[in-house]
Amino acid sequence: MSIFDLFKKIESENKSAPISAIIVGLGNPGREYERTRHNAGYIAVDHIARGLGVKIDRIKFNSLVAEATLGGSRILLMKPTTYMNNSGVAVAEAASFYKIAPERVIVLHDEISFEPGRIRLRRKGSAGGHNGLKSIIAHLSSEDFPRIKIGVGQKPSPDYDLADWVLGRLPDSDRAKLDERLGDIYDSCELILKGEIDLAMSKFSK
Repeated sequence: MSIFDLFKKIESENKSAPISAIIVGLGNPGREYERTRHNAGYIAVDHIARGLGVKIDRIKFNSLVAEATLGGSRILLMKPTTYMNNSGVAVAEAASFYKIAPERVIVLHDEISFEPGRIRLRRKGSAGGHNGLKSIIAHLSSEDFPRIKIGVGQKPSPDYDLADWVLGRLPDSDRAKLDERLGDIYDSCELILKGEIDLAMSKFSK
């Protein structure tokens, strides 16, 4: 057996393996939301999909989904189409179907308390005022899922409407800073799936 045949055999075996983890990018569906701050999770999970050579375009679990292999695990990549505030409906449906524990659900989401270009990994935690996380926590009945917070910048003033801010488009300069960290988000997910979340946190939370 040649090395190429071996790789094909491994790839075939991986594709038949059961889904054992989920990576969820939070956001809102529709072209009008594509470059908004609230869609940072969509942007990140699309980058992961490109790196794995798949497209998140199948409709399942109230989401657009794709299957791939990362970090030795067969994973489901998800972009819930329930709109941000009901993200938990989609996540819980997929987790229940595949019998995935919360600890194996990685959530990528926007974070307004961080400047663009900054990310932070957390093993678990509260919603921190984020409606997408709040919905996921409610539907999984657990806070024990890892998440990667993606900085999109703070409101310009305390009285600025939060909805207007997160649904506003990322300026090109801020989007460039976000894009610079997409590779780190990919690598973070890979380490988390390998059970090395502490290493990922120390290496990429900055």
